[in-house]
Amino acid sequence: MTNNDSSKRIALVTGAGSGIGRAAALVLLERGWTVVLAGRRMAALQETAAQSADPAKALPLAADVSRPEDVNALYARIDAEFGRLDLLFNNAGIFVPSVPVDELPVEHWRQSVDVNLTGAFLSAQGAFRLMKKQSPRGGRIINNGSISAHAPRPNSAPYTATKHAITGLTKSLSLDGRAFDIACGQLDIGNALTEMAQPMTKGVRQANGEIAIEPTMDVAHVASAVLYMAELPLSANVQFMTVMASAMPFVGRG
Repeated sequence: MTNNDSSKRIALVTGAGSGIGRAAALVLLERGWTVVLAGRRMAALQETAAQSADPAKALPLAADVSRPEDVNALYARIDAEFGRLDLLFNNAGIFVPSVPVDELPVEHWRQSVDVNLTGAFLSAQGAFRLMKKQSPRGGRIINNGSISAHAPRPNSAPYTATKHAITGLTKSLSLDGRAFDIACGQLDIGNALTEMAQPMTKGVRQANGEIAIEPTMDVAHVASAVLYMAELPLSANVQFMTVMASAMPFVGRG
């Protein structure tokens, strides 16, 4: 089991240059974790580190999680620098433009699968390899699932399909990790107010075809949920948690 002292724990947050990833990384840093910040834009990662109360505990590393060579290099650096990993927040993701499925460019489908699904798999695979061999062994993986892992929005086939697949990946990792003290859970997020959710405040298409403004919530609530899951002992796991704006159109009809 990993050390319960947060000041000695190592976390990797993918997609740490903005939005949910940045918020989660900053909360972990505030709690004393050492956090590896991964993402495609080094300038954004450095900005995240600079916003921390203790930038010395943040390590920005540029990586595209859809590229196996980038992920391998990322974990080689983590292993060389720290010799272990206690937490992976598998957060990196993209949302391609919403269009009817018959008009969807196959390139957009592939981009979604490459980043949202293959990227999550590659990141988890790297975490497994390190967590199995380190001493003490084990660790935790938290996958960013989304409300779209349960219910689609109109014209969102690529994003919805990948997020449903993340649920299957979470379950498989949870099962396969048992023998190695690796816990895996999923955080399904609805309408956290980040750049990606800005359109909700202006009106988005609903299932009945209408355009409606949707309620949002502060991204800080998502970061708090990540922290709660991250700091559980490995003998306990949040398998699935949904954190959403209370009045968003998810539960119920319409």
